Amino acid sequence: MISRINSAVLNGLEVLATEVEVGFSRGIPGIVIVGLPDNAVKESRERLKLAISQANFDYPQATKIVINLSPADVRKEGSALDLPMAVGIIKNRYRMESPAFADLLFYGELNLNGDLNPVKGVLNISLYAREKGFRGIVIPFENRVEAQFVKDIEVYALKNLTQVIQLIENPAAFTPCHSEIIKEPPGFYDNDFSEIKGQYMAKRVMEIAAAGFHNVLMIGSPGSGKSMISKALPSILPDMSDDEILETSLIYSAAGLLGEKGGLVCGRPFRSPHHTISDVGISGGGKYPVPGEISLAHNGVLFLDEIPYFKKSALEVLRQPLEDGKITVSRSLKSSTFPARFMLVAAMNPSQDSVGLGEAGGYAASHSQKSRYYAKLSKPLLDRIDLQIEVKKVKLDEITSPAMAESSADIKERVVAARNLQLHRFKNLKKKIFANGQMRNAEIRKFCPLDESGGQLLRLAVDKFDLSARGYFRVLKVARTIADLDGVESITARHVQEALQYRSLDLARF
Repeated sequence: MISRINSAVLNGLEVLATEVEVGFSRGIPGIVIVGLPDNAVKESRERLKLAISQANFDYPQATKIVINLSPADVRKEGSALDLPMAVGIIKNRYRMESPAFADLLFYGELNLNGDLNPVKGVLNISLYAREKGFRGIVIPFENRVEAQFVKDIEVYALKNLTQVIQLIENPAAFTPCHSEIIKEPPGFYDNDFSEIKGQYMAKRVMEIAAAGFHNVLMIGSPGSGKSMISKALPSILPDMSDDEILETSLIYSAAGLLGEKGGLVCGRPFRSPHHTISDVGISGGGKYPVPGEISLAHNGVLFLDEIPYFKKSALEVLRQPLEDGKITVSRSLKSSTFPARFMLVAAMNPSQDSVGLGEAGGYAASHSQKSRYYAKLSKPLLDRIDLQIEVKKVKLDEITSPAMAESSADIKERVVAARNLQLHRFKNLKKKIFANGQMRNAEIRKFCPLDESGGQLLRLAVDKFDLSARGYFRVLKVARTIADLDGVESITARHVQEALQYRSLDLARF
């Protein structure tokens, strides 16, 4: 008798069907697993023996058990195949027959007591099971929240192997779990712009960035508020749509970051890796590719504090995702593509030895010190940053003032209004974009017409400050967003002038 149990494995974010075939044969007693299993799958042989015995099932000690993971030419990784292999052994041992074997997909890890441990990728697997027409999916109890987001499929979140076999024998005794999807309270953020005194230009820039999905670089002395302003940015970003929630949650599920109480990722991600992070940590990868920081920041913000201290090779990884919104990680065993559409917000000091600002606003660093410090950032990377500003020190009078600054809620209203204009503008395009920051050159030429005075001003700026072609188009995109915040369709010289003042490095202010 050959048992066939439905399961699946993850390859990045892609789900690959895996059929677990179990057969008994003559030979030296033990378990032989074939079909390109990795070490984690091979080690399951010892777990299966104890788990089946501890669950009060008769394990065939004197039998050779052969388990084939089909298709045999695809590498199988992780411990989530424990459950289907155990079910296959028990089915063979007791010669069980049930329609549940054909219409359920099994996915989970077993511990030595026969209990089911949580695994990563359950949301991805659940969507795959629905797409392939399975009636339901059997998963560990602690993964139930993320799986319940998927409608039109029965989710059986069970605690141990005994319950799984009972479900197979008597499906009517079990009810698929249903509960409300856990979402973050709307409008709840740790940082609010009302708490930030002064810094009017920096807050204006963040409003423009949020409205147009633009990248930002802030240059200022320690303590000027760069980090606090950056951490408040998610509070003015538009709420995520259901599609964005699903996209982001799939990434976090594949990375194993959706916990029992966490539910789905409903708030904009804010990732702030340390400058010691490796290239692989930024891009994703490893022996079997997993999402990196740029993918975990998908639909949200990637904040790089003290950006010159990051390894240059790690920073150069950002260039292509900033253009394409995705990254392909290739390894010897696998190649995976991950979404990576994020807002880059970076902060740096005026120089490596900067000690702050004087009353006159001058940096305590020479021109040569600044030049050496800025040289750590490549020109192609800087060209991909739309907004580059100088953050001045806040005066004591502003810090001690009892007056509250404008709240994030008020700023968010303007941002959402501008974003709605953009959604309406781009709705008929073949390429799906939702904000000005995603426009390519063809869309910029179509949607960013300049009047005569605006065109003349921009040509003058290109000649005087030696703007690159990419810098030219990015000024146009920022001017388009400023006009959208004003609620007007035409881009005037005033909009171009404001966009130009947010190109600090191009204008050689330092």
